Amino acid sequence: MKHLFRLTLATGLLLAAGTAIAANDTPVGTWKTIDDATHQAKSIVQITDSNGQLQARIVKLLNRTPEAIAKDGEHPLCTKCDGERKNQPIEGMTIMWGVTKDGDVWDGGKILDPKSGKVYKVKLTLTDGGQKLDVHGYIGFSLFGRSQVWERQP
Repeated sequence: MKHLFRLTLATGLLLAAGTAIAANDTPVGTWKTIDDATHQAKSIVQITDSNGQLQARIVKLLNRTPEAIAKDGEHPLCTKCDGERKNQPIEGMTIMWGVTKDGDVWDGGKILDPKSGKVYKVKLTLTDGGQKLDVHGYIGFSLFGRSQVWERQP
């Protein structure tokens, strides 16, 4: 009976470890975004997979500057966005869409910078054993543009 219990426990631990390792080989999950210029945490973002395409939405804004605080003091709006996102709350907004896996990277989608309202092409690369995500936004060729490193959250 003791042997069966140990075997069951060991199997459960291996399955849990395998799930944790598998979860780090994809950008799907919760991330803390880090501003590439100030190195301050900007937001918490949730990346999800919908039929093989990744999308991301802002769950929470962090370290807001006085100019980023909305008139109601609570919900900053995307005032520089176009179309359906114009003057919509940034928290809860989908800021990345259409990203698909291409070898060791994810690309082919778009990412929105809510501060400027501009939309860029995006390429995602996992680093540091899946604990960091290089998010590279660009126009034209991926050699040009800028990157942020996002940190995986539990």
